[in-house]
Amino acid sequence: MSTEQDVVSFLTEAELKLATAESCTGGLIAASLAAVPGSGKCLDVGFVAYSPSAKAGLLGVRQETMDRFGLTSEEVAREMAEGALASQGCCADVAVSNTGVADPVGDGKGPPPGTQCFAWSWRLEDRGCVTFSETARFACTRNEIRETAARYALSRIEHYFGLLPRPISDVG
Repeated sequence: MSTEQDVVSFLTEAELKLATAESCTGGLIAASLAAVPGSGKCLDVGFVAYSPSAKAGLLGVRQETMDRFGLTSEEVAREMAEGALASQGCCADVAVSNTGVADPVGDGKGPPPGTQCFAWSWRLEDRGCVTFSETARFACTRNEIRETAARYALSRIEHYFGLLPRPISDVG
């Protein structure tokens, strides 16, 4: 089984729905999951918020967070995932987000190429949420970084599910 098939099986069996909030991966997380037969049972919504204005306008990422920590940061990834869950019409139980760099930054002062920040935000029964985040670095070509980051984001869903306080909501 592939990572994507494993995630669809896990989410379906657990009766969970997923939202994605993607920047660097540009929709690859949602698209790779949608390629799996049966994914309609577990994929709720996907956001591609590449620009700072999209991150703020669609997902509620605060300008202060982007200015203080940078676009490639766990803090921005956390606000992206939490914003996806809070979006009108979203009925997902978990949101995964990604923001990062796949190419060298022009001034050389930003994060190194391949730096990817992720967050996984889980809706709790009391309507609050718990969010986990991490940063990884992948050394390969631009599109390989994006594909690897998408697969990595999906591969950690079950891990973080296991760290949740119980019980989570039955939103789906």
